[in-house]
Amino acid sequence: MRLTVEMQDFIPAHSKEAIMAEFGLQEGGRVQQAIDEAVIDYCLPYCPMETGTLAKSAYAATRVGSGVVEYAGPYAHYMYYGNVYGPNIPIKDEEGNVEGFFSKKGVTKQPTGNKIKYKTTYNPLAGSFWFERMKADHMNDILALARRVARGRG
Repeated sequence: MRLTVEMQDFIPAHSKEAIMAEFGLQEGGRVQQAIDEAVIDYCLPYCPMETGTLAKSAYAATRVGSGVVEYAGPYAHYMYYGNVYGPNIPIKDEEGNVEGFFSKKGVTKQPTGNKIKYKTTYNPLAGSFWFERMKADHMNDILALARRVARGRG
């Protein structure tokens, strides 16, 4: 005979929330806060960084503890996915060298099929899909942090 024994069978419904809170596991609790902060910190070297605006925007745009890390800025989406959106009109200096691009107001940008060439001067790991790449490198670090925080040692 096989008996299935699950933890929730032994915890009264009214106690589950108390146990979750005791270990900081409730929504918005200290474990989720630690995970959100760690994700932002660990992602920083993987984010494109020329001025730092995009990479650092997560510190202000994220509601820490929500489980959602947000990067602000009109270009955050296409920088993350690595696709050039257009139409883009080149801005040229007096010698005819391209200094940047602009788009006409009211024109909806569409993917061009071209990949973004990320500058790696400041962040050698900069590129698209920075969360997935960071997670591949630091998943165990973040899980260890979550365990320490849940045990009250973080």
